[in-house]
Amino acid sequence: MRRLAVYCGSSRGHDPAFATAAAAWGETMALRGVGLVYGAAQTGLMGVVADTVLELGGEVIGVIPEALMANEIVHPRLTKLEVVGSMHQRKARMLELADAMVALPGGFGTLEELFEALAWLQLRLHQKPCGLLNVAGFFDPLLR
Repeated sequence: MRRLAVYCGSSRGHDPAFATAAAAWGETMALRGVGLVYGAAQTGLMGVVADTVLELGGEVIGVIPEALMANEIVHPRLTKLEVVGSMHQRKARMLELADAMVALPGGFGTLEELFEALAWLQLRLHQKPCGLLNVAGFFDPLLR
């Protein structure tokens, strides 16, 4: 696997275990030579994963819609930043760049990104693995 798309929150959430897991996930990716594709923010869990991968010399590609450039704080140390026209283009581009997708804790945007990737998988628009990192039972309500 060359690159992994990570969907997660632009905030750290209510449980410190989320940030701990995001850092561990980023460390595992970097040590295995797996690049990160994500939403380009330097804040929250997104920033934790990106910072960890970057600190260990890994590749980090951020993909952000032009409309969010003013609202979100783009990570200043990305290996590459791609600015796209819409959220739909962002999701499509992230899927294009990655060999698999995983969701860490996050909000509606995280879930929407994951569900669209799963729907595209079900429709056979791609054959890439999709998964959840169920930190501290965050996704338990979805799995019932």
